Amino acid sequence: MVSHWLLLFAITAAPVEDAEPVRENAPDVQMEVDFGRDIRPILSRRCTQCHGSAEQEGGLDFSSRALALAELDSGERAIVPDDREASALWERIHLAADDEMRMPPEGDPLSEEEKEKLGQWIEAGAPWQEHWAFQQPTAPEPPLLPATTGGPGGRSPIDRFIRTRLLSADLPVAQEAPRRQLIRRLHYDLTGLPPTKDAVEAFVNDTAPDAYEQLVDRLLASPQFGERWARHWMDVIRYAETNSYERDAAKPFVWRYRDYIVRAFNEDMPYDQFIREQIAGDELDQVTPESMVATGFYRLGLFDDETADPYKHYFDQLDDMLATTSQAFLGLTINCCRCHDHKIDPMPQEDYYRMLAFYRNIKRYSKDRTNILQSVRLPEHASEALEKIDTEKQEIAEKLAEIEKAARPKLEGVDRDDFKYEEYRQQVLRRNIPKVISVDEYKRYRDLNNRRRELLLSDVPGNQLALAVVENGRLAPKTHLLGRGNPRVEVREVEPGYPAIFAAVNPTFSEPPAEARSSHRRKVLAEWIASTDNMLTARVLVNRLWQHLFGRGIVRSPNNFGLGGSPPTHPLLLDYLAAEFVEGDWQMKSLIRQIVLSDTYRSSSRPSKEAVARDPLNHLFSHQNMRRLSAEEVRDSILQVTDQLNLQQQGPSIYPEISKEVLHSQSMPGKGWGHSPPDQAARRSIYIHIKRTLVAPILKIFDFAETDLSCPVRFETTQPTQALPMLNGKFAQDQAAALAERVEHAYPGDQAAQVKEILELVWQRPIQKQEINAGLSLINQLQQQDGASLRRALETFSLVAINSNEFIYLD
Repeated sequence: MVSHWLLLFAITAAPVEDAEPVRENAPDVQMEVDFGRDIRPILSRRCTQCHGSAEQEGGLDFSSRALALAELDSGERAIVPDDREASALWERIHLAADDEMRMPPEGDPLSEEEKEKLGQWIEAGAPWQEHWAFQQPTAPEPPLLPATTGGPGGRSPIDRFIRTRLLSADLPVAQEAPRRQLIRRLHYDLTGLPPTKDAVEAFVNDTAPDAYEQLVDRLLASPQFGERWARHWMDVIRYAETNSYERDAAKPFVWRYRDYIVRAFNEDMPYDQFIREQIAGDELDQVTPESMVATGFYRLGLFDDETADPYKHYFDQLDDMLATTSQAFLGLTINCCRCHDHKIDPMPQEDYYRMLAFYRNIKRYSKDRTNILQSVRLPEHASEALEKIDTEKQEIAEKLAEIEKAARPKLEGVDRDDFKYEEYRQQVLRRNIPKVISVDEYKRYRDLNNRRRELLLSDVPGNQLALAVVENGRLAPKTHLLGRGNPRVEVREVEPGYPAIFAAVNPTFSEPPAEARSSHRRKVLAEWIASTDNMLTARVLVNRLWQHLFGRGIVRSPNNFGLGGSPPTHPLLLDYLAAEFVEGDWQMKSLIRQIVLSDTYRSSSRPSKEAVARDPLNHLFSHQNMRRLSAEEVRDSILQVTDQLNLQQQGPSIYPEISKEVLHSQSMPGKGWGHSPPDQAARRSIYIHIKRTLVAPILKIFDFAETDLSCPVRFETTQPTQALPMLNGKFAQDQAAALAERVEHAYPGDQAAQVKEILELVWQRPIQKQEINAGLSLINQLQQQDGASLRRALETFSLVAINSNEFIYLD
């Protein structure tokens, strides 16, 4: 009987999304070839390696239309607009495979379809449109639906964009979802938690015309909103609390950054300020404790504490910072240019190093806390004790600088290189006693360092420590383009600048004041990214918000808006929302509200027959997408329905219990995993300690985010390794027991009421008589056939309920 119930509620596999999206202006098969969709990918994939910005073999360069049409070294022209037969390109792609002039010279020849597309494009005059993402967004007017449609345009301008596309595809609009589905969908999307059964009934029976709007506003104002949406951002910026590699040591105080993100979302911090604080919170005109904590953004990456090449590892850290910044805020894979020109996007290698120059002065992450921690002073705790600490730290810094200045010219080879890094200087000086420094002077240097460390970690009210960015003073070192990305092969010096595709004026810098602790370069970068003129920043964030409310973005590759990414299915809608976002002062809650109030968001998840046949992956949003709960939602929902969830917010991370078998999977079993008392272990999943080599199993089995790199989209899988722990694992068993205890206490001796209460708590809907009878039958058979006690049978039924499809999936 248990197996019957498990089959009844079995988790079903989500559809695999591998088809190409339907573009807003998608032509029929017979229509003309589109350069961006059809031609540019062929040129990027098969031609530009030899005929692009890096190399121009034979004088051919596909970097622009003018260059592509220019005369070749042979006197021919690769492309003669309107005449494929006169074009050398057309001739070369049709040569025999063994002909040395055949293009492309290596790999498989072009397919007949690719050749024909190139031919049609040449015959059409070889039009060359700029990639959509590299064009300045417009503020399009919402389309007007023809009166002949006989239907309304929807509550929101969003609906007019969506319905115009559906009309062109002859697809019907889905009905609005039932109220019970809507409140459950809204609660999960906005707070990550299920509604209570009382909240569902109150909403279902609320006859006020603005009942839905009131519900949206309550959820946006809920403190749980920030916890839900902070986790989305933490995925993108590769949040973790340890360094990875074998020891995977903890990053000190990194949880303060997590708490900063939660507060930022709850307080609806404008997104442009959110950008500035994370990129340059220590360089703003008004530096605050919050903005200092925000720079922990830079410290979240991997760190190898026994690297064989510290100099290279430093550049690896800078690469991590640049890659995360460009993907998270700009939707560009600039990091692909580290060793060579970008293979797909029109970005030369120099663009990478010009961007890297903004970070070049940042101190490398190290084990030395004085190198990575900042004392974040809380204004309300200003005191004479803190002033004395600051004064003494400044005096120590000056004394250390004098000793280092005297020793530096005497160092040679590797020691000279290692001495560039503050955390290695004491080791270097110790190795060079007495050649470079006397024993007494070395002891003085050591004691000064020890005293500085004591002052940093002083237990004085208001001396709050945070993992934050630290620079090597006010003057940044030179940045060079590196041959093949090798930090020891400096090709030429470059200045800080933006990728050429933005056509932005290169920054100018004034020399920071003498008391400055940084170069102030990152402030300039932050202002550029957060500018209303930046063509990508608003688009990228809007796309992320849409993704988390519909299951996928208008652009399916949220970290890659370049040529290698997916084109937007609704480009006009994307630009409209981006313009609305900027005009609305970059307020994320306002834009989320606008989206969830639309008919498009409220639509049922049941597709029409026409949509199933012609748009099976729902590219056109004719209906909502069913989705499985995320890893955090699964755990938090179980804790809520069993009445175990602790809603305490913020503070140091927690350590839920992990089995000895899992702990022994580490090279040093159990190291780095603490213990939290049961009430703390039952806090929301966002507060779980994220150890890169030991992710809590209940999160890992449900496709928790990748932590080594930016994770723009999580996988959504269905596999046996999810079902087994959910049935046999200690967490699931303990929570099933707690649920059974909850209903026994509420309805002592009444089995039917207990079964009904369990299903109402789990499903948040009225329970049918046959469902209660089926539950009673299961409990009875477990006792009669398996010899289970009544309590154990009730626990088993509770376990079945929290494994049901209706609990694990939305809609």
